[in-house]
Amino acid sequence: MKIVSYNVNGIRSALSKGLKEYLLEENPDIICIQEIKADVNAIPRGLFESVGYHEYWFPAQKKGYSGTAIFSKIPALHLENGIRHLMFDNEGRVMRAQFESFSLINAYFPSGTTGEERQKAKMEFLDSFLHFAKETLQHGPVIITGDFNICHKPIDIHDPIRNKNTSGFLPEERAWMDLFFESGFKDTFRELNPNPHHYSWWTYRAGARENNKGWRIDYIAASESLYKHLKRAEIRNHVVHSDHCPITAEFGVVK
Repeated sequence: MKIVSYNVNGIRSALSKGLKEYLLEENPDIICIQEIKADVNAIPRGLFESVGYHEYWFPAQKKGYSGTAIFSKIPALHLENGIRHLMFDNEGRVMRAQFESFSLINAYFPSGTTGEERQKAKMEFLDSFLHFAKETLQHGPVIITGDFNICHKPIDIHDPIRNKNTSGFLPEERAWMDLFFESGFKDTFRELNPNPHHYSWWTYRAGARENNKGWRIDYIAASESLYKHLKRAEIRNHVVHSDHCPITAEFGVVK
């Protein structure tokens, strides 16, 4: 089973740059999309169904903002949108799909880069999300995918010294990541890839992507019972439809 997580920074823009063709080439069983920035009615009806995927959407109420989606070759037994927090649910940030042997959570964490108020909201989201993740884990194996908007360790950011007081690498955010992984989840990429200079997001400024001055803020986390089935985890930094790139995790037979 191959899972892909991808912040496309606008699904209509990504489609115009070849997202559908990438999907056919990568051929995941499930792809989790963040920051769709579109209402479902703005996407050609059945576009992803035409290539074999069930479509599950959770757009933000605000047009052109946030939102998530899951496209899966395996039909979900149940779908739950939101984490029972009105502000974040209105932004379409978290969706959970229940499959036969595991739950899949797709999440787009808020950014705190626009100021103190939004950073405070981000920390509130982190508290709510951790509760939701722990609650879900009580009912069986869980995979969590998404744009966390946090670099966990210095190895995950190109310049940890200069960014030590920057949202996305703040001590309190990194401490939350410690709590998250200690609560029963494994960072699939980092568990298999201990080397530096692997990133999933680059600013559009100053040739950051060309010079690989990036941040690893996108994750596929697996509960420990699923982690033992992990075969590989990779970052597709050559794929360019967004300021992020896709990340992948492949699991053996999950029972």
